[in-house]
Amino acid sequence: MSTGLKLAIGGKGGVGKTTVCSVWAQCFANEGHDVLAIDADPSLSLGAAFGLPADRTPKPLIQMKALIAERTGTGRDAIGTYFKLNPKVSDLPEEHWLDTGSVKLLVLGGMTRAGGGCACPEGAFLKALLTNTILARDELVLVDLAAGVEFMGRASIQGIDAFVVVVEPGSRSIETANSLAAMARDLGITRVGAIANKITEPAQVAAIASQLTGVALLGTVSYSKSAQEADLNRAPVAAADDMLTQELDDARQRLLDLVCEASGAARPR
Repeated sequence: MSTGLKLAIGGKGGVGKTTVCSVWAQCFANEGHDVLAIDADPSLSLGAAFGLPADRTPKPLIQMKALIAERTGTGRDAIGTYFKLNPKVSDLPEEHWLDTGSVKLLVLGGMTRAGGGCACPEGAFLKALLTNTILARDELVLVDLAAGVEFMGRASIQGIDAFVVVVEPGSRSIETANSLAAMARDLGITRVGAIANKITEPAQVAAIASQLTGVALLGTVSYSKSAQEADLNRAPVAAADDMLTQELDDARQRLLDLVCEASGAARPR
């Protein structure tokens, strides 16, 4: 079963984006949805969050230089410095994803060098692949974005149904969340929600909520030592802490209500 729902998850580095993405992917899969989880973060941690050992995690497509050169027209026989802005990529997800048994994992990776957001073959390749996956595929897609705001500047996630920003107690995290939310709205993404993560006391939730600008607070997630240990041991985060999973599932339900209320569509089941 698939709803075609497309969700992207962003935030400052270390706030728990990958935890949210992996738990939500498993929750949707448990309901019978055909789920494609995309790791678009240079840290490449989504596979570990699903409990995959390092030797089973797919090679990031951004590291496949020959493939990028072939698709963007920058191979050995290319003339000049021109490259294709819209390379053919529609066949790549099936060729390069890993079926974990419940979720399909596609590892894109991200730009790591300074100036990585500028026009270049790698950037064009990543943008085309993400755009095609969001606009043309039938799976329920969750995208774990690179940390910070740079990725949003490439307009790579236009067409998603909702953008979720993860925020932890801290002024820099909240500032990043507000910047990401504003950029999402500039891209025409009207459904933007936030999850307050790593909460240790109620006052932190009140402080975060008071400083978020135009962002619906979908839910709060308590700080979890068990999730931290699962991360350390490459164990599945969704199975590490029942309370964390329940809190994230509650936030997921609120997001689905938000999406359906705004679109008038039937709620995914």
